Amino acid sequence: MAAAGQNLRIDPDRLWDSLMEMAKIGPGVAGGNNRQTLTDADSEGRHLFQRWCEDAGCTMGVDAIGNMFARREGTEDLPAVYVGSHLDTQPTGGKYDGVLGVLGGLELIRTLNDLNIRTRHPIVATNWTNEEGTRFAPAMLASGVFAGVHTQDWAEDKTDAEGHRFGDELDRIGWRGDEEVGARRDDMHAFFELHIEQGPILEAEGRDIGVVTHGQGLSWTQVTVTGKDAHTGSTPMPMRKNAGLGMARILEAVEAIALSHAPHAVGAAGHIEVHPNSRNVIPGRAIFTVDFRSPDLSVIEDMEARLRSEGQRIVNEMGLEIAFEKVGGFDPVTFDEGCVSAVRSAAERLGYSHMDIISGAGHDACWINRVCPTAMIMCPCVDGLSHNEAEEITKDWARAGADVLLHAVVETAEVVS
Repeated sequence: MAAAGQNLRIDPDRLWDSLMEMAKIGPGVAGGNNRQTLTDADSEGRHLFQRWCEDAGCTMGVDAIGNMFARREGTEDLPAVYVGSHLDTQPTGGKYDGVLGVLGGLELIRTLNDLNIRTRHPIVATNWTNEEGTRFAPAMLASGVFAGVHTQDWAEDKTDAEGHRFGDELDRIGWRGDEEVGARRDDMHAFFELHIEQGPILEAEGRDIGVVTHGQGLSWTQVTVTGKDAHTGSTPMPMRKNAGLGMARILEAVEAIALSHAPHAVGAAGHIEVHPNSRNVIPGRAIFTVDFRSPDLSVIEDMEARLRSEGQRIVNEMGLEIAFEKVGGFDPVTFDEGCVSAVRSAAERLGYSHMDIISGAGHDACWINRVCPTAMIMCPCVDGLSHNEAEEITKDWARAGADVLLHAVVETAEVVS
């Protein structure tokens, strides 16, 4: 694979302007975005992306679960190099999570057009449906269907908090395409995803680029602790069966379990429900989801086992009951050595400081890695903040990430001399 010259760079102003224009769709209340999947705002963002892609000479394909594929033809009938991420956001999301990867893919196509550079392999810029999983769980839903991890019927039957069905909402906003989901798998030569880090490491280390070698595995276990509702004022302390207290002690154990596998393992509970959630009633039931992550599958399995044993010990001592349900997860990911090398050599060639990094979050690339050679590129974000309207990056960080993406993709797609 021939490498592109150092003078091949994206247009940072055009990329930034595109990011800011997309951010006008589905604005949040505090400067970010609320462009949740399969909403009217999601549809509007998709239409804008389609128009930009068609203006860049691409043909747009859409599959039956709404994944979008903007194709720039190559000079030969070869499998395509795919690039992209997602346009949907959290309810209080930022302007860059996912969007940088989609519009970075569009920008590299625009740059190749500007310079009249052709590649042997086609290049396809992709928008995956429902990466966030906020409205319809789980995350990375449509890329999971594309990769054969989930069935399409199972995904379409998912409902949001108001009871709206995924498949019905896809039809309502008009983005169910006619391509069979996964039909493009044989067309994928490689996949690259540019993303903000969503963590503080790159900024703290003063690095422009994260070369993502692995993705953490994830385990979600829903825990239900059952005690007895009782009056907070008239129930003696020794006679209480406080499910909330049981939950608190288990969460202390979760912290200790994760710390025992430092520095790469993490654990916490973000989803917590306490019932009846009344000021003067001792909680009779607590439901919470423990999120464990590690790049080592054996560590995840150890943390899961210890959660169950420690949780059972705690409730036995307190006279409570407990139930565990595995509600989600995926194994750790090792990205393709060839694609990772293309990212690393691109950063070196362009003079950007870089380091190897493990992704702490799930991404569409984690599922697509099962289908074809895959790698990720990360750029810093301010204070590591993401899934927050205050999420921020600099234009220079965006430029560096998109430059490296451009070079890695062009090297893989093979420039025609």
